[in-house]
Amino acid sequence: MEGLKKKIERARVIFDTLDPLYTREKTALKYITPFELLISTILSAQCTDRQVNQVTPALFEKYKGPEDYLKVSISELEEDIRPTGFFRNKAKSIKGCCRGLMDNYEGEVPSTMEALLKLPGVGRKTANCVLGAAFDVPGVVVDTHVKRLSIRLGFTKNKDPNKIEKDLEGIISKERWRRFSDLLIYHGRGVCKARRADHDRCVVFDLCPSNSI
Repeated sequence: MEGLKKKIERARVIFDTLDPLYTREKTALKYITPFELLISTILSAQCTDRQVNQVTPALFEKYKGPEDYLKVSISELEEDIRPTGFFRNKAKSIKGCCRGLMDNYEGEVPSTMEALLKLPGVGRKTANCVLGAAFDVPGVVVDTHVKRLSIRLGFTKNKDPNKIEKDLEGIISKERWRRFSDLLIYHGRGVCKARRADHDRCVVFDLCPSNSI
């Protein structure tokens, strides 16, 4: 079994290898304000960033702040976000989140994990996305790509995102948490895909315990 020190060193080498290869943008979602990023991140669940970015220009033109989302019927909001999929659940989450912002934070997006998690529809993944991109607060974002690659790379045996987050925090230095998440996301999208990893194009193939699979 690989010891912690070796795992930390392997994670460092993987980081240094992938870092020059991928954009330094903290998210592919298009936004201007932290509130727009929060809404975009909620919409991105089980949906591509590209699809979200096709919906949000008109959405953000119509809805300027949380109070605007609360003024319309939920059926109208559902239609506005329908192309992102799971629009009923997302509309409910957006409504709840906006109500929480108005009731507890004067309509402003808070900049702490504790405060964000009190908002309906906001979990740790969404909170870490917003904190990292909008407020430069270090955090590990565990989406489907990070979950898959963390397991394949032997950094965790857990499947629960919260446990994976803690496992990665233990082997990556704090200032690299967000960037490491981004690197796994980009590498997962382009090379280490869910159905079949492209081992021929993988620059960290020799560092991956699953390379014999």
